[in-house]
Amino acid sequence: MSSGGGTSTFVIRWINFLTMLIAIGVIGFGVWMSAHHDGCRKSLTLPVLGLGAFVLIISLIGFLGALKNNSILIWIYLVMLCIILVAILVFTVLAFIVTNDGSGHHVDSLRYKEYQLQDYNTWFLKQLNNSRNWKHLKACLVKSEDCDNLSKKYKTLKQYKLAKLTPIEAGCCRPPSECGYPAINASYYDLSYHPASSSKDCKLYKNTRAIKCYNCDSCKAGVAQYMKTEWRVIAIFNVVLFVVLSLVYFVGCCARRNASNSRSKD
Repeated sequence: MSSGGGTSTFVIRWINFLTMLIAIGVIGFGVWMSAHHDGCRKSLTLPVLGLGAFVLIISLIGFLGALKNNSILIWIYLVMLCIILVAILVFTVLAFIVTNDGSGHHVDSLRYKEYQLQDYNTWFLKQLNNSRNWKHLKACLVKSEDCDNLSKKYKTLKQYKLAKLTPIEAGCCRPPSECGYPAINASYYDLSYHPASSSKDCKLYKNTRAIKCYNCDSCKAGVAQYMKTEWRVIAIFNVVLFVVLSLVYFVGCCARRNASNSRSKD
């Protein structure tokens, strides 16, 4: 056995051992999520469990292949790892394309931006305008109590006007500023005024806890901005993951070549 090949086998063995531990942690997190009744978290259970299980299987194959110096197992490991690399690359490119649109608009006297649905990628529009998807998302937003917590975070009207609201708080918990409704406090607006805009969001907004502006396009835009931010973070993480897995793939190729050479000598 060559020293270079032996080093590659040793490295891939312990890299995959550590990856197995991480995969077990991901599966454990998925099980924890499934034990909760929150519909928002529960929708992510299967993808988390699937990812953890897939990584665990691949890592186990790579670990056993390097441990037994078995070229067939290492070959299977490399093929599956190659599939993951291609999938990560495709997803990352698509994620950057989808999150390229939409940045928000500055409004005078506000310290945060307002967002418009039409500014975002058509994929976001299709997902958010789907009545079934939005019904689920709206239920999650109501349960999250983000809007209810505004009155707890900002006790006075002055504090509220100086606040930097999140995209979801700005789009779902209040009427768009173009409506011209004066704020009484962080959770109540005077709707007796005639709206200054013809936007349908002005008519859809209600002070009722379960209604607010959850049916507004501004709320969908706030969710789109939140999703965009999350996707961009995931895309950047995937770039790092792609580089790391590419190095692992290179080491795996060396380990496979070493196993094949050892087998031919025997």
